[in-house]
Amino acid sequence: MADNRPLPPGYSVPVHRSLTVPILLAGAPRLATIVNGTLAAALGIGLQLWGVGLVFWVVAQGICVFAARRDPQFADVLIRHIRTRGYYAC
Repeated sequence: MADNRPLPPGYSVPVHRSLTVPILLAGAPRLATIVNGTLAAALGIGLQLWGVGLVFWVVAQGICVFAARRDPQFADVLIRHIRTRGYYAC
């Protein structure tokens, strides 16, 4: 059913780039960055382990940035995988 008729005027709608680009914060998904920062702050401030908190943040953020380069929606996929793990188990 290949139809070569032109589209009527006003049929196409522009899609703004901000609606299609993932929201990244420091190179990683927003949710992952907030969780990393919160856990690092809990280690640094709550347990008074500043070095451990800083190292945790750098390593966790690096892993999230690496994963976000491969798939910007990896955090959503990971959450869905964990939530439905029992459903797809053998």
